[in-house]
Amino acid sequence: MTVIESVHADHGAAFTDRGGRRMVESYGRPERAHAAVRNVVGVTEHAFGVLEIEGADRVDFVDNAVSNRVPAADGEGCYALLLDPQGAIETDMYVFNAAAGDRLLVFLPPERTEAVAEDWRGKTFIQDVEITDATDDLAVFGVYGPNATEKIASVFNEATAPQDALSFVRGSMVDAGVTVLRDDGLTGEEGFRVVCRAADGPDVFDTLVNRGLNAAPFGARTWDTLTLEAGTPLFATELEGRIPNAVGVRNALDFEKGCYVGQEVVSRIENRGQVGKRLVGLALDECPTTGAAVFDGDTAAGEVTRAVDSPTRGEPLALAFVDAAAVADRGDDGQETESTGDSPPDAIDDLTVRVDGAERPARVVTLPFVEGSDRSARLPAYPDT
Repeated sequence: MTVIESVHADHGAAFTDRGGRRMVESYGRPERAHAAVRNVVGVTEHAFGVLEIEGADRVDFVDNAVSNRVPAADGEGCYALLLDPQGAIETDMYVFNAAAGDRLLVFLPPERTEAVAEDWRGKTFIQDVEITDATDDLAVFGVYGPNATEKIASVFNEATAPQDALSFVRGSMVDAGVTVLRDDGLTGEEGFRVVCRAADGPDVFDTLVNRGLNAAPFGARTWDTLTLEAGTPLFATELEGRIPNAVGVRNALDFEKGCYVGQEVVSRIENRGQVGKRLVGLALDECPTTGAAVFDGDTAAGEVTRAVDSPTRGEPLALAFVDAAAVADRGDDGQETESTGDSPPDAIDDLTVRVDGAERPARVVTLPFVEGSDRSARLPAYPDT
């Protein structure tokens, strides 16, 4: 459940359920909130599950489980994956080293929190590791937009905002202690996450929205359009059950660290430099539904994972997994698309997507769809690109 539901309700929020957690869907005008984030700054409450890992062996324990190298220094973090033996993604997560507090903080999808905690507790054996579910103890807010740094600076006491992606600093807002973490570009704009005690959530949210530089509150619908325009694959729609090489999330993989579950599969695919399907961006004339079939001529070539009517570009956009051979040498040749609503020229005319029972033309667009003040660290990347 959202930590500050009554506060959101006072702002006119409508609610939805995602990942087993109740969260804000929108405040009634998601397109206006989207424009505020793209042009100034906006604030949202994130629905993360949070695990607190303590004990002398905490860094080695988590490092041996995940696909990326866990930082050993206080104030640093990484984006990582848990894989199954076949190399498929079981969950994604952010791991932050709060050595000053003798702990790691792990932020992950709320629907995966309990399963990961139970699995890790069963693997501690003689290691000095203690795992606590701290989800209900903390509130996590996101601040995004080209003026996000200015917004944080206007309300953050005793410290300056962190500059490097996935680094963090501690300080205060009003009378509340907070940790401010630099985002990794998920919306395509400058971004920060502000973490505080759940009890301080109402005051911190009010501060982020109303004090210093004003910011627009936004919900899940705006998050969906922002992240899709930024080309960011998300756990529930693009990542879960996929081989990370197919998604192209190379920022979550360290190919030189010690062995972890699924590493052999991921490394073998990486060394071959080939994947069966790739995550690509499509621009269309009509908005398809999740799971809509993609065709290369008369051949089924993939499926849509997520689609929105883009507020920035003024046209339907989609992410889709498509056979690599079907999209080879196709796209807009890397031409950048300004955030003016203009679309790049059509590059192909033989990919189609099924919408309402009919095949509609689709063109491959080089991600991100929209260039903002930052770039998503999850933009799909492949060995031969």
